[in-house]
Amino acid sequence: MKRIVHKHPLAIRWFHWINFPVLFVMIWSGLLIYWAYDPYKIQIGDYTLVSFFPDGFYKALNVPRRLAEGMAWHWVFMWLFILNGLLYVAYTFISGEWRHLVPNRHSFREAIEVTLYDFGLRKTQPPFIKYNGAQKIAYFLIMLMGIGSVLTGFAIYKPTQLSWLTTVLGGYKAARLEHFVLTLGYVFFFFIHVFQVIRAGWQNFQSMVTGFEIIEPNSPDRPLMDKPASPSEPTDTNVHPDNSSIRPSLS
Repeated sequence: MKRIVHKHPLAIRWFHWINFPVLFVMIWSGLLIYWAYDPYKIQIGDYTLVSFFPDGFYKALNVPRRLAEGMAWHWVFMWLFILNGLLYVAYTFISGEWRHLVPNRHSFREAIEVTLYDFGLRKTQPPFIKYNGAQKIAYFLIMLMGIGSVLTGFAIYKPTQLSWLTTVLGGYKAARLEHFVLTLGYVFFFFIHVFQVIRAGWQNFQSMVTGFEIIEPNSPDRPLMDKPASPSEPTDTNVHPDNSSIRPSLS
């Protein structure tokens, strides 16, 4: 019989879908601000390999001369980003979801196994759990990046009033560069995340909408763990046989 695998609580799904448009606006408005002074490039000697960003890029996106607009949107959505992040972190601690997100001593080994499997260098698929080692490391780093973006953002927003923070981060120029690199990290993560979601298929995507997956019996794409987790380690999935008396929980 089919299995109903409960994956994502309602609160986690809300935080996820709220954060997506908020972060998008933050990156977009940040680009409007960056246009006014865009010094960053990758060079070898006098030769520029990559310039962030060429004039044609700005013109294609209608970015020039929108600095004030970008600053206004950035400051408003900054508070939404912070609020959503604080509520998310608080929820994970209160609910115990942090156990699924914080890497443990096995995570790096699992991340290597998952990466080798994704590149076709490992034939055996790692056990199907809520978040594998690679996901735990990636999601935990994203949370740390969120903290870093807030701190560097405040450091370059109020460099005089928060001079101690700006100093700790290496000064105004260093804090601005760190803020920029973190933004590039979000963009990189977004493309990898979308690619992995597409690769995992529709069932995986809809689980972030409905909270559950319906898995075919003995599906080779979703092997179960060899043994159940110990009482001290909560299971990553709740599995039930599929019959008319069971309804998937959306919370």
